[in-house]
Amino acid sequence: MYKATQQQTKQHNKRLVLKTIYSEAAVSRAMLARATRLTRTTVSNIVAELLEEGLIAEIGPGPSLGGKRPILLSLVDNARSLIGMDLGNSEFHGGIFDLRGRMLHSISLPVNDCQGEGAVQLVYDLIDQLIASSHSIIGGIGIGTPGVTDAQRGVVYEAVNLGWHNLPLKELLKARYRFPIHIANDSQVAVLGEYIFGQNQEMPNLVVVKVGRGISAGVVLDGRLYIGERSGQGEIGHVMVVENGLLCRCGHRGCLETVAGTRALIEQAQTIARNNSDSLLHQFANTIEAINTDVIYQAFQAGDEAMRQIVAQVGHYLGIAVAHLVALLNIQHVVIGGRLARFGAWLVTAVQQEMSQRVLPKIAEETEISLSELGDDIVIQGGAALLLSQELELV
Repeated sequence: MYKATQQQTKQHNKRLVLKTIYSEAAVSRAMLARATRLTRTTVSNIVAELLEEGLIAEIGPGPSLGGKRPILLSLVDNARSLIGMDLGNSEFHGGIFDLRGRMLHSISLPVNDCQGEGAVQLVYDLIDQLIASSHSIIGGIGIGTPGVTDAQRGVVYEAVNLGWHNLPLKELLKARYRFPIHIANDSQVAVLGEYIFGQNQEMPNLVVVKVGRGISAGVVLDGRLYIGERSGQGEIGHVMVVENGLLCRCGHRGCLETVAGTRALIEQAQTIARNNSDSLLHQFANTIEAINTDVIYQAFQAGDEAMRQIVAQVGHYLGIAVAHLVALLNIQHVVIGGRLARFGAWLVTAVQQEMSQRVLPKIAEETEISLSELGDDIVIQGGAALLLSQELELV
């Protein structure tokens, strides 16, 4: 039978005390001892360590229960900076977060079709800039990356949009930076961010479909992130939805990403702009090549009917994928996140309508599809959540 070492027991107790403090606005040493079932001496020693490390602070006396007023303790929210990163769009996006998941600063660097080593160097550049912008000790780096990823080893087996094949990303980063590093598929990171920081914290089961340059789905079942038996969990972007459709970067035809990802949306919009001089796209972009998702959104908001139609078409194809997820997992809550979530109710309605036509009426009736309120930050916030759950074990 495996027996924990004294050091492992000490570390476990320390994390238990810190987690208890994290979950309370203010707590005394005596309350910690009762909540954790540790001895008062053990709690006092751990509290002394945490005070010395600056993770907690004494915030004043609490109410007396008949004796001496206890000194209350609280987490120092900005004692550590958490770096969250999203590598799944046309920009590498990163943020600095405090220990409560509040974003303090963010930076984005354009990918400009960087591939292979160039994309790795861009990751380094983003991390370097984020570290430089931090005003406290770095507590770790949490990364959501596209593609087939081994979260345990931090290896990206296949990220077709970045030209990464069997990339030991965690190993490369650990050789360069002396911080804890956690890497997972961007959809897994996104669903963790939504589950911990979004509006779905009371729901034990949740699916987040992240729609950006790539498309993937993250799943929480019974309050736990579902990883699956292999590394390709959630890669719905490379499931065929159009027979003999467009060639995808993965080598297959008709993948979901070819008709519902941001690249497909931009290409369709550029085609419309070339063929229609009256398109509202021309009001928001000087050239056809300048059309991006921001320009499309502006035209959409201004009432461009063609943009509304292509957004509805994106929702149609997403609805096909969502129908399969709902029917298979019997999950009642599906959240749309990522770059295209900004298209709001128009997109959700199209997804809902298509899903409803492809599953049993009772299932469709009981399934709620909503938008993430975390917006474009869902993955970088998920990176902070990944660190809080995996490294610090606070949530």
